[in-house]
Amino acid sequence: MLSNKNIKEFSNYGVVFLKNIIDKKWIKELQKGVELNFKNPSKYKCVYEKKNNKEIFYDDYCNWQNIREYQNFIFNSGIARIAKELMQSKKVNLFHEHVLIKEAESQKKTPWHQDQSYYCVNGKDNCSIWIPLDPVLKNVSPEFIEGSHNWNKQFLPTKFFGNKYEHKDEEFQSIPNIEDNKDKYKILSWKFNLGDAVAFKFSTIHGAPENISKNRRRAFSVRFTGDDATYIKRKGEMSPPFPELKLKNGDILDSDTFPLLISS
Repeated sequence: MLSNKNIKEFSNYGVVFLKNIIDKKWIKELQKGVELNFKNPSKYKCVYEKKNNKEIFYDDYCNWQNIREYQNFIFNSGIARIAKELMQSKKVNLFHEHVLIKEAESQKKTPWHQDQSYYCVNGKDNCSIWIPLDPVLKNVSPEFIEGSHNWNKQFLPTKFFGNKYEHKDEEFQSIPNIEDNKDKYKILSWKFNLGDAVAFKFSTIHGAPENISKNRRRAFSVRFTGDDATYIKRKGEMSPPFPELKLKNGDILDSDTFPLLISS
């Protein structure tokens, strides 16, 4: 499925564009799942922007156990095998899925952020795969800072409403003002057709512009961990919170919450 170039780019840049990697039948399956998701969203659904009392930027996560289409894709499409190749890992655990929708003419940007500082995961063997469920023009697609996973820094999480999480983890620092200094960074983005995807490491810094297009932008993200991943309880707020977890710091993630998908 993947070339050596794909694997090297993921390792070196922290992000890789994967052209025509998802079969169209799975795109249709995810589209169906997303519609079902937002007819009956979870308690985690969050709305970031409204226009004329209509939700135009919103998300939800951790629904794979309740939505058959999500579960079918995650366990049967081969997506975990793609993550395994990219991570060069012997094992693959599911971390969670996340659906984010920006309707046409949504004006709110997704702030620059680093996923790992939100998460209860330590380690460098991880992979998030962002799969658009609508064609996405380059000027409204997610943007990634090449090589930022190698900065070896942890940045204070930023809420998508714009304010920061309460600072309780001493090793976290404020993320640089990237938006006003884009010329200082190598920023990568792409045009997406249905079947394309982008994979990136949890520590890669990324954001997204407003959706100035006339088309909605639905995306399904699925996140995986690999060999060196262990549990860490952050001192501050975590997202997702996983309140049911009984793991302790340093434990491997194998559990009902983070099922083992590949073990060799």
